[in-house]
Amino acid sequence: MAADRPPNVVLVLTDDQGYPPIGANGHPFVETPHLDAFHAEAVRFEQFHSGTTCAPTRAGLLTGHYCNSTGVWHTVGGRSLLRADEWTLADALAECGWRTGLFGKWHLGDAHPYRPQDRGFQRAIVHGGGGVGQTPDWWGNDYFDDTYLADGVPTRFDGYCTHVFFREALAFIEEDPATPFFCFLSTNAPHHPFNVEPALAAHYAGRTATENYARFLAMITDIDASFGSLRARLAAAGLEDNTILIFASDNGQCPLAVAAEAGAYNAGMRGLKGSMYEGGHRIPFVVRWPGGGIGGGRSVTSLAAYIDVMPTLLDLCGAAVPAGRSFHGRSLAPLLRGEPVGGDWAERILVTDTQRVPRPIKWRLSCVMKGDWRLINGEALYDLSVDPGQRHDVAGNRPDVVAELREAYESWWTLCARQVDDDIPISVGVEPQTLLTSHDLRNDEGDGVWSQGQVRRGEACAGYWEIWVARAGRYELALRRWPAEAGHPLRAGVDGADIPFRGDAVAAHDRWLYEGGEALAVDAASVEVDGALAAETIVGEEAAAALLAVDLTAGAHRLRAWFSGPGLRQSPYYVALSGPAVGD
Repeated sequence: MAADRPPNVVLVLTDDQGYPPIGANGHPFVETPHLDAFHAEAVRFEQFHSGTTCAPTRAGLLTGHYCNSTGVWHTVGGRSLLRADEWTLADALAECGWRTGLFGKWHLGDAHPYRPQDRGFQRAIVHGGGGVGQTPDWWGNDYFDDTYLADGVPTRFDGYCTHVFFREALAFIEEDPATPFFCFLSTNAPHHPFNVEPALAAHYAGRTATENYARFLAMITDIDASFGSLRARLAAAGLEDNTILIFASDNGQCPLAVAAEAGAYNAGMRGLKGSMYEGGHRIPFVVRWPGGGIGGGRSVTSLAAYIDVMPTLLDLCGAAVPAGRSFHGRSLAPLLRGEPVGGDWAERILVTDTQRVPRPIKWRLSCVMKGDWRLINGEALYDLSVDPGQRHDVAGNRPDVVAELREAYESWWTLCARQVDDDIPISVGVEPQTLLTSHDLRNDEGDGVWSQGQVRRGEACAGYWEIWVARAGRYELALRRWPAEAGHPLRAGVDGADIPFRGDAVAAHDRWLYEGGEALAVDAASVEVDGALAAETIVGEEAAAALLAVDLTAGAHRLRAWFSGPGLRQSPYYVALSGPAVGD
């Protein structure tokens, strides 16, 4: 190690940005001067691959394990919860004396034992769910002056979401710069909805064909400015030389921003977020650590992936890996330092896929990678050296390559499929109250109700929650159609805006996310535990919630809750479990 003390780590991860919309990566008009300057001074990986969606990438990045093996192969439906026995990068560094902080998007669980404060982060300021305004998030958050969870406590913050997360990250860094720190700065931008200051969105007016694409690029330019401020503050504090600074994105570009934009720049790649093609999972991964000899504006073309982040950072930090802990990824330290490496790097095979289903399906939306070869769905083969747009299937010409990559996939599938049928339960009885939301409702049809806009529309959902009862006893359950902080009666609708929101910063086609709400004719509510009716009640006209009491034994259960009425039978969007009292 080049410094007298271990390095700090700052990992900036943007949401749904992808590789193309950075000036240094060839975008013709996006304005990212600070990222361009960083790109010119850092080591950049030109073949770095993610999971193809948000939570899966975060799961692999923080564990060094393929996401499917960690229980995270979806973004909702209870399959964005990181298995409780996974050892995270924050756990590892905290155990070795680093201060650890997370700012922005977590998306690996909102209840015990999956929250960031349960997974090694000593400071965490986060929104709920997979995006600001999703079902677990504070009601009415619109990116401006929002309420986020600060170490689990709802706290209002002034300012735009990106600015809040960068500001709080810098406060964390500067409060004790003498102690090594790991700062995970995980922005929700530029995730949809593309809410952004009108002046910044107007900056791209006339340069894009669609409003969404202009807003998307504006959010990236805003991130760029914050990234520039971060670098300036690190330098001013004398921390830049001994800080490993990383910029990355979590998957390909957001289809809601790009798909309708004819001719949108995609760096010559096929596919967007969620795709098994290159544009779905090739991401920027740019690293600089002057004190460790990592920088100089150098490109690395070896295959690398999100599963390499944890072993790489532990290696660079000199942090011990306990016996019994291992990774699916490998340390990229030799590549970062420009050291001679063996031919095994050229022979390396990686796999990524998109599941987004209740249970993983073999070969579904999969990509097996070796050098320039890409095997798609186990059938089509592409050679990026002559066909970067993946338009010409050459599987018939190279059966040897197809056979090799199919064999590698079989080994990968065996590795990842060992625990896919295991429940990943949310704990109840550990804290005074546990909130379950429809975001984590296990169901076998569709993706359920995961956004506050869907809650407003009264969209139906049905399924069960996997729970683990830590203490047997009687639990009080409050079944809600609206979250408690909204303050609406259970049966009530909403006419117009029930909360103030920045209408000038929200696209007209996204206003439904923040105003209005259908009334649901709920007459009765009930709860089932492991398929048996446990309690039922009649719902009063002005009731805020349906209140029931249920006796729960310790251990694993599957909990279903129902609202019923004329033509209505669906799960509540929110269920709060309280109790049992100490001594019960």
